[in-house]
Amino acid sequence: MLRTVLLRLLLLLALAAALPACSPGAAPETPQAQGLLQPSHAGLPPEAIETLALIQRGGPFPYRKDGTTFQNRERLLPARPRGYYREYTVPTPGSRDRGARRIVSGGDPPEVFYYTADHYRSFREIAPLRSPP
Repeated sequence: MLRTVLLRLLLLLALAAALPACSPGAAPETPQAQGLLQPSHAGLPPEAIETLALIQRGGPFPYRKDGTTFQNRERLLPARPRGYYREYTVPTPGSRDRGARRIVSGGDPPEVFYYTADHYRSFREIAPLRSPP
């Protein structure tokens, strides 16, 4: 009986020691958890926030076309010289292709960002993520 109690106690201690590894603090912090969001990020899908963070870090980017020149053929963004705008894919969960969502950045290094959920039919300007404290 004493042996059973000791084995159970050891098992309980082992489980308790493993708990900190399972806590939310053990996972890498998201931009949301780090407090890096701006008011213009409200309503953006989490994948857009992740893509914005990748752009600001300089990659690496998951899609071959990420970082290619965006032509602004729709003329919905302010007129700038060719090569000013770059486009990046915002992954769409469940989509078998790149989907319709994009972030377009302007400048080198990027100084302005636009989000489109409908493949360039409309845009909204978004602020860069705040720098970590």
